[in-house]
Amino acid sequence: MIPIVFAVAADPLGSGFVASLARPGGNVTGLSLQQTDAGGKRLELLHEVVPELRRLAIMGNVGYRGSVLEMSEVEETAHTLGLAVIKSEIRRAEDITAAIEALKGHADALYVVGDPLTDANRIGINTLSLGARLPAMYIAKEYVEAGGLISYGPNYPDLFRRAADLVNKILRGAKPADLPVEQPTKFDLAINLTTAKALGLTIPSTLLARADEVIE
Repeated sequence: MIPIVFAVAADPLGSGFVASLARPGGNVTGLSLQQTDAGGKRLELLHEVVPELRRLAIMGNVGYRGSVLEMSEVEETAHTLGLAVIKSEIRRAEDITAAIEALKGHADALYVVGDPLTDANRIGINTLSLGARLPAMYIAKEYVEAGGLISYGPNYPDLFRRAADLVNKILRGAKPADLPVEQPTKFDLAINLTTAKALGLTIPSTLLARADEVIE
């Protein structure tokens, strides 16, 4: 079988790509985004930006298994923090506008689950969430660079470099089944101050000091 190396799998174990993280089995290995595991940290950061947060909307593509897993994990974490949760389910780009419009006046902030659908529509999501006065948390700084408020997630260039290292090991004779799935070691916190100002939010100086990228 042809060896396969993935660089940005949201949840390779939960999605069934590998038998286990330590012993992938088969012909597949790579790097996990640990997307579900970072959900709690994202909520913690969002709460710092929106201290009055009581009602959290979670928007994700329910046609993508990785998004469904993350939505469930974030919902569980939100409940432990005493937050009311509104699940906003989308399946295609045409669903996004109605989904965000329906949240107006019903949520204090929005958690956007990352997947190819939301990635491709990040500019539209940013515009709509700003229009709905919804501070939004994202999984990658690319969303913030496109006008989003805040993101926290793995550094993609670092993951791609490490994926290349795995490819090199396989080309030198290693078997994918014997190469453990690796986890992110470098995470980026990005904040867009222009968007914060438009939303009437003041970002705590302590949070700005921890940010890897601040867009003004």
